[in-house]
Order: sequence, then structure tokens, then C-alpha cells
Amino acid sequence: MERKNFLKLLTLIPVAGFAMKLTDLKSLTDPLPTTPEMPVFFFGHGSPMNAIEQNEFTLGWKNSIKNLPKPNAILCISAHWETKGTFVTAMEKPKTIHDFGGFPQALFDVQYPAPGDLALAKDITTSIKKTTVGHDLEWGLDHGTWSVLNVIYPEANIPVLQMSIDYTQSAQYHYDLAKELAALRKKGLLIIGSGNIVHNLGMLAWNEPTKGFDWAMEANTKVKNFITARDHKSLINFRDQGPEFKLAIPTPEHYLPLLYVLALQGEKQNASFFNDKTVMGSIAMTGVQISA
Repeated sequence: MERKNFLKLLTLIPVAGFAMKLTDLKSLTDPLPTTPEMPVFFFGHGSPMNAIEQNEFTLGWKNSIKNLPKPNAILCISAHWETKGTFVTAMEKPKTIHDFGGFPQALFDVQYPAPGDLALAKDITTSIKKTTVGHDLEWGLDHGTWSVLNVIYPEANIPVLQMSIDYTQSAQYHYDLAKELAALRKKGLLIIGSGNIVHNLGMLAWNEPTKGFDWAMEANTKVKNFITARDHKSLINFRDQGPEFKLAIPTPEHYLPLLYVLALQGEKQNASFFNDKTVMGSIAMTGVQISA
């Protein structure tokens, strides 16, 4: 319930008879009612141009959520918001951030005017005990978030929050932190990680737009095999998995959102893959869905 509506409701309650319990107040202000558990997704977002193109990857994104009930809200962990400390966006109207250059004007013209959710931001900060989660009033939605959401929820009518990646912390830290978000899946919250399993911009093959290097495809296959085997420990210790992983993950920001998704996998919940293709030599578009 929005604050202004809640305050209006309070004016209708006679003061003399105001014996409402705190638990009743919570039920009025709780932003997300209990729902069946939501699945969790990792999207290989690739080029920002996917936000405005129709291609095999955007079709795969659409198909991945076609049987999903409409979420009450969306939380995205994007590769493109790194901070010292952990923060969640906490503004009513997060701005659309065009955090790139060299693309057509049509891409810069895209606005994704989804609302924020202040009550949900507070719920997230109280759910996480591992660290203090700050409320950010400046960031908004970067292209790791809106390039995907502009395709799968083009109406932009679902509240969206982003949570930042603390670049000072280990992969194990991020995995453990993500586990504390599990209860929110039962409040209709769709949790999304957005990055790329293989992401090495320094080795892009511009003349091979539909092919991947052998090492990139090998790394992508090994990641999928670890996921299928539920071997999260090996995925957390990704730096120990051989030379192809060092090439595939030269910096961790595009990989870490995957760990947020895997951390939320329940004991009996399966993982499946979509958009399983490596392009431009060194970018894997592979997506992962954790079932409900």
C-alpha cells in the first residue's frame, strides 16, 4: 500500500477506537502478499541492442517467462552496478541509465519508466543479516536491467529494484548473501541476475558474430555441467577451474549475478538453460532458470 493511501486510511479510524495491533498495521503496509514460490532467472544480456531488436535471444527471453504469473515486483542484480558495500535502489521513480556509448540514438531514446517500491526496499534491507544494505537514491536502472525488462515486460508496470554488487567481497560472500533473499520468492518477487557466463570484451571477434572461441564454449559447457550437478562449490571457486575460466571471467562482475541465482536453488528445484549460444568469440548468451 502506498504511504499516501495508508495515511488516508488512518484518518478513517476513530481515535477512541484505535486499538489496532502492530501485526494488523504490518498487514496493511506489507508490500508483497504471500504467493506460490517464484522461479529465479539468470539472463545473459549481451549487447544493449537486444533491448530494441527482435532476435533469437530476445525470443528466448520472452519464452522463458511466458508461463510465469505476473510478479508483484522485480529485483535485479546487474553486472553494471558495482559499489563498495551493498545497496538497493529506494526511489519512487528510478531513472533509466544509458551506461554505454557508440550505439544508435534509438537505444539512447529508450526509457523504462517502471516504478520503484520503497516498502520492498525496506523489506530487503531487513531480510539480509549478513551485511548492512544501504538505500540508494541516485542510481536507477542500468542497461543490465532494463535491456532485458524492456523485452519481457515492455509495459514497465511492475515495480523494479536493483541491488548492487560489492566489488570488495569474495564470490562466497555474494553466494551467502543471496541465500537471505529466499523468503522473498514467496512474496511474488521475481529475482533476476543479469550478466554473462563468458564475458571477455578484450577478445571480441567482431568478424565472428555467431561463433565462439573453443575456450569460451568449453568454459560455458563446464559451467552448465557444474550447475546440472549442483556443484555450486566449484562455481564459487571459479578461479580454480582452469585456463579457460581465466579467459572467460577476466573480471567477475558479469559472472557474480549467476551465483545470486544459484544460491536460491532449493533442494528439489531443477535448473534449465535457454539461449545457450556463444557469440562474437567471447560472449556466452546462456540463460539459467531455477524452477519454483
